[in-house]
Amino acid sequence: MTTVDPGLSRVERRKAETRREIIDAAFTCFAEQGYHATGIADIATRLGIGHGTFYRYFENKRDIVEHVIDDLIERIVATLAAENAPDAVSTLEDYRAQSERIGAGLARIFSEDPRVAQLLLSAAGIDDAMRERMLDLFDTTTPLTAAYLEHGVRLGYLRADLDVESTGQAINGMILGSVLAALRDPTPERQARLSAAIRAVMYDGIAAR
Repeated sequence: MTTVDPGLSRVERRKAETRREIIDAAFTCFAEQGYHATGIADIATRLGIGHGTFYRYFENKRDIVEHVIDDLIERIVATLAAENAPDAVSTLEDYRAQSERIGAGLARIFSEDPRVAQLLLSAAGIDDAMRERMLDLFDTTTPLTAAYLEHGVRLGYLRADLDVESTGQAINGMILGSVLAALRDPTPERQARLSAAIRAVMYDGIAAR
């Protein structure tokens, strides 16, 4: 989960910690019980706080689920920074190593915290607005994945005739499939095998000949 800024004052830090604890408790409740079956009382009871404390930080549970999803997205996007950025490599060998790092990072998120897969897959059923948000999330990840492919085509280590947009969607679909598999078997070993299989399909299908 998101860490608290150490530069805050003691009072501000405690407020930030309480807010983070509420988000984390809600995350667990939503993943275990489902959004609709979870009440504010469930979240408050898990933390041992009163309803009033909850409402000092969040308007309602619909408000908090937005923050839970935001936190998830931050964790996923964080795996794509620095040496894992789209333009950070220049050879197929480096691209293989980069995608292996990304795959390992995503696998850790899903294997170390089973709540992630549970919540991502159930979020679309919360309401129409959240369903659209989850669809938008999938749509916005396609250009990001395509950016890695465009970079490889431009530098010549991926096929020149590659349909980067459709291939990006296909790769994201495989990743979504691994999220589904994580619900059944979230063990690191299983996630590592799936990640390796996805990379094998990527390399064999899109590498320049």
